[in-house]
Amino acid sequence: MTLTHRKRMVLKGLAALTIATSLSACNLATRISEIGDGPELTTIENPTVQPAYRPVSLPMPAPQMAEDNPSSLWRSGARAFFKDHRATDIGDMVTVQLNLADTATLSNTTERDRTDGEDTNVTNLLGLEAEFSKLLPQAINPTSVASFDSRHQTAGDGSIERSETINLTFAAIVTQILPNGSLVIMGRQEILVNAELRELMVTGVVRPEDIESDNTITHDKIAEMRVAYGGSGTLSQLQQPRWGMQLWDILFPF
Repeated sequence: MTLTHRKRMVLKGLAALTIATSLSACNLATRISEIGDGPELTTIENPTVQPAYRPVSLPMPAPQMAEDNPSSLWRSGARAFFKDHRATDIGDMVTVQLNLADTATLSNTTERDRTDGEDTNVTNLLGLEAEFSKLLPQAINPTSVASFDSRHQTAGDGSIERSETINLTFAAIVTQILPNGSLVIMGRQEILVNAELRELMVTGVVRPEDIESDNTITHDKIAEMRVAYGGSGTLSQLQQPRWGMQLWDILFPF
């Protein structure tokens, strides 16, 4: 390793430490400000103006001209005679029913045993095999010049058991209409109970025809669904290792 390479490694390490320290300082300042009050609820804002917001882009079919029947009292796909109450436009709300019950069990066992052996001899080499004792200070046995033995043994056993159940009903807002008519929805909920904040965020793409007549939709009809459910507060912080231990786990190679 050259001196220049070492300097680069040291600079990268210092940069990582500086970033971790700054992040921990921000987190420390936030935690100190929450002493006695607990986490604060965020204000209601337009999600499309947030810095991290990115419009959804999906493969779309060729656009088709919609048929307009101005003299007809009935609209195609409508569930009510006078007006369809389902969400159809940006800003409309739709009720999402999230009923997740996932269970997974994985088990894997691996065993490997291997033994290798190799002997090399020079018993006949144009009559030069007798010269080995003259060339080397210590005489060697031409019938066994080199011998290699190796043995490898590996055993592994892994098991994963996972069970998750989430039953929630909440309202989401239509934030985007795709060229094929599909709706992009986004829903957020924050609940503050006893200085413990629970936050739920769901995004996805739905078809207007999958929305029920009561303006509800189940999670199994939401494409590209992303669900984030977590929290912050004293109890959540106690369940996580300190930032120094997390940094040590990342940097320690063994």
